[in-house]
Amino acid sequence: MSDRASTQSQQRVLRIERAGTTLSARIRDGEGLPVVLVPGVMADAATWQDVVDHIELPNPVVTVNRRGRLPSGPLGDDYSVRVEIDDLHRILDEIGGEAHLFGWSYGGLIALETAVERPTIRSLTAYEPVTRPFAPSAIEPLRNALAHNDFDRVVELVNTEISGFSSDYVSDLRRSPAWPVLRSLSAPVAAELAAINDYPPHLESYRDLTIPVTLLLGELNENLPPYGTAFATIAAALPQASVIRIPEQGHLAHASAPQLLAQHLTAAITAASQPDPLGLSCGR
Repeated sequence: MSDRASTQSQQRVLRIERAGTTLSARIRDGEGLPVVLVPGVMADAATWQDVVDHIELPNPVVTVNRRGRLPSGPLGDDYSVRVEIDDLHRILDEIGGEAHLFGWSYGGLIALETAVERPTIRSLTAYEPVTRPFAPSAIEPLRNALAHNDFDRVVELVNTEISGFSSDYVSDLRRSPAWPVLRSLSAPVAAELAAINDYPPHLESYRDLTIPVTLLLGELNENLPPYGTAFATIAAALPQASVIRIPEQGHLAHASAPQLLAQHLTAAITAASQPDPLGLSCGR
């Protein structure tokens, strides 16, 4: 029986409090250092379950439900990237401190900034992390749509004005089972996008990371805005990182190729877990 098959059904929910807000995560139990997954915008632990189910490691896997996603609490009035970083620190403290950390998109930025501050992170993998400037022109249209509770319009704007998909793609998406899921996750989008654009990342500190770092890029996004250009900024700040291109994928491999994405994450953590006889722990 594979590690995945033996642990796939063993799930539980972690709930903790920080500064009056409930934070939660879905945990697949296992043995060894936890692997902590931080999803990005319009995603939660449930939308990453297909990836978790294909991670071929014995380790516990902890998938964060960031604030704004049930059963976690709301964003709050003072929401910012700093709030997200402190939330992640709180979750890491609760599960024992040491962990392999993974982040996707906005979750990648949060993971990077947390790793810079936290010496107990043992490896970092980021799939197309984002940073400012990141689609700032979409903030006001998103706010306007949310003011009218037009969640269909929010999902449409995210897919066209930010991700650059065609109207035909959006029409097909509307008819798919994914649409109501995206609607249900769309309320925090404008505040999250504003937070990304307000936050100055500590790019100058990234090269000081001495843990193994892997950056994953969907090859369809290379050098293209907004994901490929944001990725290039972060990759330039991490010359020690391994850069892996995921073939025939863009920004949504967790939905379009979850097994392939899980294979890349499994490989990165397996490599980071190997003994290092030379005492070198930076990325390759």
